Amino acid sequence: MHHELHTDIDIGARPEVVWTVLTDLDRYADWNPFIVSASGKVRVGEQLTNKLRSPGGRVMTFTPTVTAVEPAKTFEWLGRFAVPGLFDGRHRFELHALPDGGTRLVHTEQLQGLLVRALRRSLDTHTKQNFEEMNAALKTRAEAMALAVDPDPRRGPSDDPSDGLGHPEQHTPAQGSASCS
Repeated sequence: MHHELHTDIDIGARPEVVWTVLTDLDRYADWNPFIVSASGKVRVGEQLTNKLRSPGGRVMTFTPTVTAVEPAKTFEWLGRFAVPGLFDGRHRFELHALPDGGTRLVHTEQLQGLLVRALRRSLDTHTKQNFEEMNAALKTRAEAMALAVDPDPRRGPSDDPSDGLGHPEQHTPAQGSASCS
């Protein structure tokens, strides 16, 4: 059986900022209420170690394999429970730039396997709730980071005097910088 979970949220931060938060696995414990611990390299073919907290508080460890990485756009992994075909989940994050300089996060999971039918009700309620809580926490963290970098989040990338991650452009007098004394 096949089943998909789909959530999305608009975030008041540029995709590069959201990407920085999303792929800083070592800091998941600081902000993520669903994936409470993550480690590994965000690189295709690498194995991650993710600890997920269920709504009841139980923590389960999964070791998915990264299947897609496109910086500031896509991060995806494939996880399996026990053996392939029993319960497989392709977890995907897509970041879409919005005209106002923000980001739409599309957070999905394609599920298939023998256990999907039996777990469907729990997936549609508890797991989807976990996705939404993670999305909200990611939004809070990314927007806080964006405000620390640029107090006017309405500015577009061409108006931003930094690289979007808090590193100001370096100007030298030869580039036309002027100062008033």
